[in-house]
Amino acid sequence: MKVKAFFIIVCLSLLTNGLVVAQTQTDKQVAVYSLGFYNLENLFDTIPSPGVNDVEFTPDGVKAWNGQKYWKKIGNMSYAISKLAREFCPEGPAILGVCEIENRTVLEDLAKAPLLRQANYQIVHYDSPELRGVDVALLYNPKLFTLTSSRPYRFTLPNRPDWKSRDQLLVSGLLAGEPIHVIVCHWPSRRNGEKQSRPLRVEAAKLSKHIIDSLHKADPYAKIVLMGDLNDDPDNIPLKKTLNAKMKPEEVKPQGLFNPMWRLLDKGIGSLGYRGEWNLFDQIILSYAWLGNDRSTLKYWKPEVFNKDFLIQQEGTYKGYPWRTFSGNLFIEGYSDHFPTLVYVVKEVR
Repeated sequence: MKVKAFFIIVCLSLLTNGLVVAQTQTDKQVAVYSLGFYNLENLFDTIPSPGVNDVEFTPDGVKAWNGQKYWKKIGNMSYAISKLAREFCPEGPAILGVCEIENRTVLEDLAKAPLLRQANYQIVHYDSPELRGVDVALLYNPKLFTLTSSRPYRFTLPNRPDWKSRDQLLVSGLLAGEPIHVIVCHWPSRRNGEKQSRPLRVEAAKLSKHIIDSLHKADPYAKIVLMGDLNDDPDNIPLKKTLNAKMKPEEVKPQGLFNPMWRLLDKGIGSLGYRGEWNLFDQIILSYAWLGNDRSTLKYWKPEVFNKDFLIQQEGTYKGYPWRTFSGNLFIEGYSDHFPTLVYVVKEVR
């Protein structure tokens, strides 16, 4: 099934501010922006942190995680990020949500890497109470996105006061002069199986829905983006039922949600693979206000799973899947066990 765009781009040109201007079939010029998400797969520093279970990723841990491996990982991830969205956005993503990062220090090392230094990525990060110490965060290009506010939402369970997981991060700011809101998530894993662990992700989806509903209450036409490793596919209950995110734009009602990743999965395109099957856990979901044909304001164009050849394992057990950092405890010098995902949005240039 082919994703339908609202228009067809027939040519591209570059402005001095780094934006691409696209010429459409209707002779309208639109600027193209990209919003991305990437699970960085266990981007830990090498230093043991008190109070968290990060021993595995230390020089004395089972993975013998040392400086050489760490800087190889930083180099790999910076290379991958430097390639994101460049066909339509020479400056790269305006914003990039990330997960499985240990702390702000690893993000600073990533943003300062030679391949990313020119983008001058700024960081929004809060420490979560998760037992391994991994967090979500947002990187943004200050040339394209202006930060106005941010806050974490603690994910708790009503009957388990000792439960500790990743926060959900809300970041608000201006893109192309318009207010947008981005929620970055890493919902609970499928440990012990999809069905048994599903209630945890339903609760995570309820928190995401609460944040979205709060934003819509303040502004019924708020432009909201929910992105993250949701550990579920678009047709699983937490997304299909709890969030009520729709496959087709025409099915979305005001204050509803559109999941552009759903049709990609229907085509067999995923962001991670397991036992011969593809999943698309890394999703970017949009509110109703992003939809429509009035491109005098920011509007959705198309999604992408960034599954370029250099990110794919070429041999061994994981051949054909994302080239990961470790196979068991063996360092195989890859990138991540997830592909990055992107959504492109456009706005008329006047």
